[in-house]
Amino acid sequence: MILYIAVAALSVLLAGMVNNRPVTQPYRMTREQMRSRICLAAVFLLLFALSACRLNVGNDYAKYVEFMHLVNCDAYVPTEIGFNLFVKLVYGLSGFENYLLVFAAYAFVTLLFFMLAMYEQSDDFPLTFFLFMALGYYFQTFSTVRYYLALAVALYAMKFVLRGQWGRFIALILLGSTFHKSLLVVIPLYFLASLPWKKWQLILAGLFCTTFLFFQDFYLKVVVFLYPTYEDTEYLEGGTSYINIVRCLAVLALAILVRYLPKCGNVPETVDESDERRYRFFFYLNLGALALYIFCSFLPIISRIGYYLTVSHILFLPMLLKRIGSERLQKLFRLGLILAAVCYFAVYMSRAGNDGVLILPYKTFLFDDMVNILSDVN
Repeated sequence: MILYIAVAALSVLLAGMVNNRPVTQPYRMTREQMRSRICLAAVFLLLFALSACRLNVGNDYAKYVEFMHLVNCDAYVPTEIGFNLFVKLVYGLSGFENYLLVFAAYAFVTLLFFMLAMYEQSDDFPLTFFLFMALGYYFQTFSTVRYYLALAVALYAMKFVLRGQWGRFIALILLGSTFHKSLLVVIPLYFLASLPWKKWQLILAGLFCTTFLFFQDFYLKVVVFLYPTYEDTEYLEGGTSYINIVRCLAVLALAILVRYLPKCGNVPETVDESDERRYRFFFYLNLGALALYIFCSFLPIISRIGYYLTVSHILFLPMLLKRIGSERLQKLFRLGLILAAVCYFAVYMSRAGNDGVLILPYKTFLFDDMVNILSDVN
């Protein structure tokens, strides 16, 4: 745990020196730009090294090693074609079952998409990166590596939605879905969040959400049709997260305060159109996530669908703080946000060794050996 806390603290400190909105000069790189690039590269290398050097760290590390072995043996695995082809490529080039290189490559691409998304889209990169670490997104990449690659792609692809570049958005999502097909769900969800909803339309949408309470068997059959491997497994048990519900409510409350209370928001009458589009998009993503957690708790792994929506918090919250007109209130909300995130991180670290997380104890291939997988035992 000390290692994780030290890495988190050092990376946040380095990220604090990154300015993703520097003042540029033609044909010349300023000292601020140079410092930002060096610190950004240092953050990336630090996080990549910790992730790439791990061994049997993460809830399903050994399961993935087993999947890779079966892929190499041309046996059936429930993973997508992109994952399978990539494993075959790495194993073929390596000449042996080099699962360490596969995990390292996944860590590199996942971190690259997350870092690019935060650097290009955040109004306050240091705060966004702090939330990325404190809310556990980085450490969760140690588990369910396919899903968190898809989550990073989803966060990066938000910029194409906001620009109205739907062709690029769909192409990137389709590519990412070859590694985790759940990513396809963001196509309709992000499209709906980008629409300028009227009040009566929101009321109708709320009424539609109530159908999930009365026709649960029907929706479960739809899920089994889309994910046949879930049938007769524990994945169909469903469940929701009360912490995520509280988080969504808190973000919605802050968004409404900033927008509708002049003393708090002090937003100019002439708001930039692109800024307004971003606010609306993030607001509806958060509202959609809240609806999912409340009405669709019976659906399997609802949290994974919800994460595609709530990951926007690390971009939305800094944006909201920037829109607070009162400097005193801005500092107060910022302090409250930091304290809440630190508490969340402390709770997350206290459970880091539990089943479902298992990122503790940290082990590395430099000093430890891999345990036997199922195929080795049989």
